[in-house]
Amino acid sequence: MNKKNKIKIIVNGKLLTINSNFSVKNLIEKLKTPINKVAIELNEVIVDKKKLNKIFLKNKDKIEIVHFIGGG
Repeated sequence: MNKKNKIKIIVNGKLLTINSNFSVKNLIEKLKTPINKVAIELNEVIVDKKKLNKIFLKNKDKIEIVHFIGGG
């Protein structure tokens, strides 16, 4: 795939290059992240998990994925 079809995003502070037609759901699957144990923020806005496959990433987007940890 050529460079035109790639975009750069920031995921938890790290630069990542992905295909330009990647949805948030595709990213979560690529990262092998269990969706029920995380909160996802896209450009400082919490993402509704029901809409993950409808939100497509753009160049320079910033994603924060926060894992829930149990304890007590």
